[in-house]
Amino acid sequence: MEKRTLWTKNYTTIIVATALGALGNVALSFALSFLVFDETGSTLASSILFAIQMIPGVVIPLLVSPVLDRYPRKPFLVFFDGLFALAYLLAGIWLFVRPFNYIEYLIASLIFAVIGELDGMSFNALFPKLIPKGMEEKGFTISSLLYPIISVIMTPIVSVLYKRVGLANLLFFQAICSLLACVIENRIEIEETITEGTELSFKQWWEDIKEAVRYLKNEPGLLWQTLYSNYSNGTSTGYETIWIAFSSTTAGFSARTYAFCEAVSLLGRTLGGILLVRKETPKEKKFVKTLQIYLTYDFMDTILLFLPYPLMLVNRGITGFLGVQSGNIRYAAFQKYIPDSMRSRLDAFDSVFFLIVNSILTLLIGALGEILPYTIVMLIFGTISIALCLILVLGHRKEIEKIYLADYNDD
Repeated sequence: MEKRTLWTKNYTTIIVATALGALGNVALSFALSFLVFDETGSTLASSILFAIQMIPGVVIPLLVSPVLDRYPRKPFLVFFDGLFALAYLLAGIWLFVRPFNYIEYLIASLIFAVIGELDGMSFNALFPKLIPKGMEEKGFTISSLLYPIISVIMTPIVSVLYKRVGLANLLFFQAICSLLACVIENRIEIEETITEGTELSFKQWWEDIKEAVRYLKNEPGLLWQTLYSNYSNGTSTGYETIWIAFSSTTAGFSARTYAFCEAVSLLGRTLGGILLVRKETPKEKKFVKTLQIYLTYDFMDTILLFLPYPLMLVNRGITGFLGVQSGNIRYAAFQKYIPDSMRSRLDAFDSVFFLIVNSILTLLIGALGEILPYTIVMLIFGTISIALCLILVLGHRKEIEKIYLADYNDD
């Protein structure tokens, strides 16, 4: 009997391409996070930047997802990574001849967000089909480990170099990484067919959207879990502006101390992911495990800024270790559960709702950060997150747990 392996040609190819994309993105993301606050000194300005990057995610998924559910996904992924490479190259050249301008920076961020949304949707639609059946949890976990592993290596380095090498050079580096990813992704071998009724019309688009809505109405577990996850993830995004401002304005803290906290968090994610790859969680224990992790994670976020720096490092290590496990257990179970023929549309609904919640929370947290102590802001939103976990997740255990207990859904 032939031994099953996760590392097929297609899976290995997509992982290598994803790693290249992550390599450039880590360096660029860190520099961008601190550049805006360094130039403006405002948490609200940083929050506006985060929020404007989310706008494409509110509009594009619902417009494009029916197309991705009907057409082959690989050509879209290859094209958008190539477009990313070109956009980064042009942005790097632009920065060589122009000083920092906040409005121009917002416009450029919006353009990158549009391309990123299209690229991410293409990846999310294709990637589950490249994982051998029965290995979904391991396959998703390894993919999610790429960013933390690369970040553990790159973040401390970039914290020292980002002002020395300049943002333009980081953009050139990202352009090279995206181009290589595009070339490698083109080597994926997969048979994808065009679904009948692929005419691009408003009527067909509307019918596809209504089909996905009907499906969600019959799956309340997906809804309750999504409501909680989107609030929790939205607060985590909003916390970043508070965390960066705290690191930039508090005595004894700096970009470097922030970077080491992030590195410890990513190291925790790496260790948690490795544990998940080595020992998959029995499906009858998945709900209880994720619930325990949610409550612990929310509590750790709530108390973070009240701790001395050594305990902050411990805090971030624990949240990283736990967060990657709950995220991958949930994502793998949900991707197994939903029909492939509606994957892009259901992912689109989740993405749009997440970004709406994320934008509101990011702006609200950033605005409150202008008038309240940073510690109090995180205490307020963390307490709400704990309450929602008990009400939405524990309170609807029966509907959510059946998703974790289900077998693979081919269609």
